[in-house]
Amino acid sequence: MLLKRIRRTLARLNALPERITRIQEALGRIEARQVAGGTDPSLAEFRVFSQWGEDGIIQYLVANVPIERPVFVEFGVENYVESNTRFLLTHNRWSGLVIDGSAENIEYIRRDPIYWASNLKAEHSFITRENINELLARNGIAGDIGLLSVDIDGNDYWVWEAIDGISPRIVVCEYSSQFGPNAEVSTPYDPTFVRDQAHFSKIYYGASISALTALAARKGYSLVAANSAGNNVFFVRSDLLGPLKVLKPQQAYRRAQFREFHDENGQLTFDDFEARLRKISHLPLHDLKTGQVARIADIPGILPP
Repeated sequence: MLLKRIRRTLARLNALPERITRIQEALGRIEARQVAGGTDPSLAEFRVFSQWGEDGIIQYLVANVPIERPVFVEFGVENYVESNTRFLLTHNRWSGLVIDGSAENIEYIRRDPIYWASNLKAEHSFITRENINELLARNGIAGDIGLLSVDIDGNDYWVWEAIDGISPRIVVCEYSSQFGPNAEVSTPYDPTFVRDQAHFSKIYYGASISALTALAARKGYSLVAANSAGNNVFFVRSDLLGPLKVLKPQQAYRRAQFREFHDENGQLTFDDFEARLRKISHLPLHDLKTGQVARIADIPGILPP
């Protein structure tokens, strides 16, 4: 009798994560209906599976941008428990491709019930600008798709610049608020770049919001939103803007409030924005306006006066 009770209790406990996920999704469906008719995507934030409010902004955009082919690509997903496209997969029933550089993460995704219950492909690869187009083609991703999400903590600018085989209608890209709203800069391209190894602080990575906005314009995209956390921007193909308002990077920029600077021993220091920036000011950035690599301290518009 006691053994049966223990088994029933364990079964209920094992079912809890799935029940919690279903509650999350149900609340997300309610939120999605509420934000679809708004006038400002930046006010549509909510999160079901995204790190911050990206789920809400994405729901607003897919409700207001015509999507002919509901397919997404997201890279830098880790184990896909927290991601920008999982709600698109479960709520909107999109299909897609996710890529991560960790074999362990990809194996986790393939064991997740979401993998058999959805039309999802998971690819193990360390992404570079040299291999990204081949990775997409190999997985049957080409031409017009709904959404591309780029978050690889390093070569984001260079990889997006290299992509030429797809035409996503919406692009979500991580930016580094540490580099300010004005300078067009990125960490120099290194095909082996790993954020944790590039500098002990773990805040030296990626590109500025102005760099990504300039790249987007060259590719035919317009900046339409940014999340309030200060780390993700949203672009829409310029021929599909409709009533969406185009923003300047200075309008969309938000100084990130999260304090993730680590010292040489791997401990969080909780430094403020200016202190963090001073501690990495000797590191190099690629100035995309001049084409030169220079120290952060020597590039106008990054360090506060």
